[in-house]
Amino acid sequence: MNTDTIAAIATAVSDSGIGIIRISGDDAITVADRIYHSKNNKKRLASVKSHTIHYGYIYDGDELVDEVMVAVMYAPNTYTRENIVEIYCHGGILVMNRILEVVLKNGCRLAEPGEFTKRAFLNGRIDLSKAEAVMDLIHSKNEFALKSSVKQLKGAVSDKVRSMREEILYEIAFIESALDDPEHISLDGYPGKLEEKVTRIQGELKKLIDSADNGKMLKDGINTVIVGKPNAGKSSLLNLLVGEERAIVTSVAGTTRDVLEESIKLHGVGLNIIDTAGIRSTDDEVEKIGVEKARKYAGDADLIVYVVDASCALDENDDEIMELIADKKVIVLLNKTDLEQVVNEDEIYSKMTQVSVIKTSTKENTGIDEFEHTVKQLFFGGEIAINDEIYITNQRHKQALAEAYESMEMVLKSLADQMPEDFYSIDLMSAYASLGRIIGEEVGEDLVNEIFSKFCMGK
Repeated sequence: MNTDTIAAIATAVSDSGIGIIRISGDDAITVADRIYHSKNNKKRLASVKSHTIHYGYIYDGDELVDEVMVAVMYAPNTYTRENIVEIYCHGGILVMNRILEVVLKNGCRLAEPGEFTKRAFLNGRIDLSKAEAVMDLIHSKNEFALKSSVKQLKGAVSDKVRSMREEILYEIAFIESALDDPEHISLDGYPGKLEEKVTRIQGELKKLIDSADNGKMLKDGINTVIVGKPNAGKSSLLNLLVGEERAIVTSVAGTTRDVLEESIKLHGVGLNIIDTAGIRSTDDEVEKIGVEKARKYAGDADLIVYVVDASCALDENDDEIMELIADKKVIVLLNKTDLEQVVNEDEIYSKMTQVSVIKTSTKENTGIDEFEHTVKQLFFGGEIAINDEIYITNQRHKQALAEAYESMEMVLKSLADQMPEDFYSIDLMSAYASLGRIIGEEVGEDLVNEIFSKFCMGK
């Protein structure tokens, strides 16, 4: 690990009340002492107690830069397990950059993105899953993402992974010991016991893997695409859900020609909504491009909201749309129910079986509560348990869990085929290594660098 003393601005670089410049490394306090003056200019930071804060000034040579508070924290009881100094200054862009410049001039180098948290990981204060939770916490978009990140930061995922690894390692050690010393350690009846434990661990792995899709959607939001024929009320629905006039609404069919994207929250569930051009056959070149975009976005969506004008009969354009979304999770909104209905639920169900149909009127704001309930029912069984459940929200973790699951499947196959015991050990060790990648015990330098490169500069 590079042991240079590093520094960076730890708060947003914008006009604000307070800004923080963070310094970490062996020389952090020495560097701070070179630029810090106490009120009477007699106090030295090197002589103060750890985890104390001090009033004073930052100087660049003889020039006063700012009035500050300085926190001093000695290793190892710090975020990075190194000496840390944090300078709390006024939050202007110019003053923060000026203080950082003075700090760098006096013996620090600029921190790389995520280097403070990277040092916390490399120094053993946190594991890799907790480090990734820090980034997720910073980028939380909703209440679920925030609570899930905090749980993972406290060790919800890593504790579960470590527990499974301990059980697997015990079995590896037992098998190796029995093979080395068969006179004193018997393997009689062991395959049955191992099969029971592997099956249980595999069930725990599957539960975590199955949580990943819901966890990702709860964290990042459900990618929701609104489709339908022109003038069915798609843009009106978007405006109603967003709560403002984001899309142009007219009586002219084909008003929306490009995609509009908005993010909203429905009782804690995030929806990343995309309003698309009306899907129909057209000779208009611009509208054709919009229709093709609508088809593409529909293909990638987690949820399709198919808006049908219930006051107009279904036609060949509706047939094309229903064929396009046949293998998706679909909620059909029979819109404009304030007018005389021509299309009813039975007609939709006769063409699409695995859908939910809701009567709505964007004009009179009806059916939206039922729509929100249906979204939760469709994805989360009606309830979102964010207090007790562990959700996997990181795709890297999901892949590692899937690899561990496959290795445990190979153990069960070896047991069923009555293979020699060393076959069990090989696949158990593979599962152990896969789980280790989640917490950072089985990862290479390149992956570590890639993960931390996504962090902001001062974290």
